[in-house]
Parts: sequence; C-alpha cells; structure tokens
Amino acid sequence: MSKISAADVKKLRETTGAGMMDCKNALVEAEGNFDKAIEILRKKGQKIAAKRADRDSSEGVAIAKISEDNTYGVAIVLACETDFVAKNDTYKELAQQFVDIAINYKTKEEFLAADFGGVTVAEKLIEQTGVIGEKIEVPSFERIEAPYVGAYTHVGKISAIVGLTEKIDKADVLTKDLAMQVASMGATTLSYRDFTPEFVHAETEARIAAIVKDNEELVRLGKTLKNVPQFVSKLQLTDEALANAEEAAKEQLKAEGKPEKIWDKILPGKMDRFISDNTTLDQEQCLLDQKYIKDEKKTVEQYVESYGGVAVKSFARVTLG
Repeated sequence: MSKISAADVKKLRETTGAGMMDCKNALVEAEGNFDKAIEILRKKGQKIAAKRADRDSSEGVAIAKISEDNTYGVAIVLACETDFVAKNDTYKELAQQFVDIAINYKTKEEFLAADFGGVTVAEKLIEQTGVIGEKIEVPSFERIEAPYVGAYTHVGKISAIVGLTEKIDKADVLTKDLAMQVASMGATTLSYRDFTPEFVHAETEARIAAIVKDNEELVRLGKTLKNVPQFVSKLQLTDEALANAEEAAKEQLKAEGKPEKIWDKILPGKMDRFISDNTTLDQEQCLLDQKYIKDEKKTVEQYVESYGGVAVKSFARVTLG
C-alpha cells in the first residue's frame, strides 16, 4: 500500500472540505489513489444525505450577486440544519462559491447541473452533506433581469434583488432602498393591479372573518374592538365605493354636530383613513402600495416617483426557513 503523506491529506482536504481524519481514512481505503478517495468521500456524503433527507434545513445563508454591468442578478439560500454551521466562515465561503456559479444560470435546474470543480452543483451539495454532517441544500434560487439591478442582504438571513426599467443617476441608491424594503416587508407582488378579483374576494372574506372572531374575544376581555373593513384592496375601491364612503363620513360629521362649513377640512383625513383601513391586503403584499420604511408618510410608489420617470420592473426575495 502506498504511504499516505500529510501533503496528500492536505490536498484532499482542500479539494473536498472534509475533515482531516476523514481525508486520511479515505486515502487509506483508496490505497493512496486521490480520485478514488474523492469518490469514497462522495459516497459517504450520499449515505448521510439519504439518512438526513427528512431533516429540517431552516438555517443557512442567504446571499445575492449582481452582474458587473448591473443588468441581472441572482439570490440563493444555501440551507443547513443548525445556526452553528451557518455561522461558520467556511460555510459562508461555500455559499459565496455557489452564488458565483449561480450568477451564470437562469434557472435552478441549470444551476444544480452546473460544474463545480469536476462535479455538478447537486453532487457538491451531497458531498458537503457528508463533510459537514448536516443536510445541505439550495431551496431557493431567484434571478431577475432589467436595465439596472441592485441588491440588499440582511445579516445573511434575507436577500432581495430589484430591477428598474432604466438606468438612472443614483440607481444604486434606489435599488438598495427598494431591496431593503422588499427584505424587510416581504412584498409578494408589485401592485394591487396584479391581483385577480377572485383572489381579492377570497381574501376579503377570510380577513373579515378573522377580525370578527378576534372581536368576539376582545368583547369577552372588555377591550377595544378592531375596525371591521368593507374591503381589503384598492381593486375594490370603485368610484361608487369611494362616493358611498364619503357620504357615510358626512353623515357621521352631521351626527356629531360638526358645522358643515368645516367639513371640507375634515373629510380628506377621513377618506385617507378609510382607504388605509380598506387596503390592508395591498399594504402587506404589494411593494408599490406599502408604506416606505424610511418615510412612512409616503408609499413606495411615491418614493420611486421622486426619481422621475423610472419604475420598478421586477423584484425577488429569498429567506431562510
């Protein structure tokens, strides 16, 4: 049998990331054959991956990368089982290696089939499962293309990428702010205009039912009841609906004995409140309809408009768990 040198063990460790003793044992089993030792370690990874397939990989690293010309970007999650592994510098470096490959591909399937040092990315994930001893996978892969793309990552837990319809001065600032908004508030679509009437109808019934149920408990506890809205989206706020709301507000002011000559000063505030109370779905899920996190007096759409003519083309978000 060939003598196993420290240099051989070091080389195998650098190639696979496996522990020193695992590398030494693999080389001994392979009788010094380097390629065979790598295969032994990969088979070990396959066995461990099979055993841990049903484990929850809710920890890891979220990471984004933007092309040099800022016209496309990707965001991925390299997931593992424990926070201890996720915080390891070697694991973070592995995530960087994966995203450096991911930037060159348009789909998750293409990425997983891509080359990673002589094996596919999918095979590398199995290998690293054996090396680390935890389930390692890429559950999330998002890519967008636009005239200008920027990104923001929050403490390695959430990554967001945002594309603009054109490249403008301070596009880097705007996309970072928008990506920060996406990361923080978790929008799922661009505008309420993206919703279907059927979806909005179903959400309206579900949300009103939930508030009614909450109010039953609040009554029992003697606490202030939640306002029960009529609607949940601007998609429902037709001219007729707004006119009815304004008329109801006037009737309320009349009942309160407010002089009619001051109604014009009070009504705008009441209508703004009505719209806010009746667009909760938009505020939760629609990026442009959310309140801007750095200035809640304006919506994200109003913030984007301050840059003059540019619009958001697309966005994506990945997060752990």
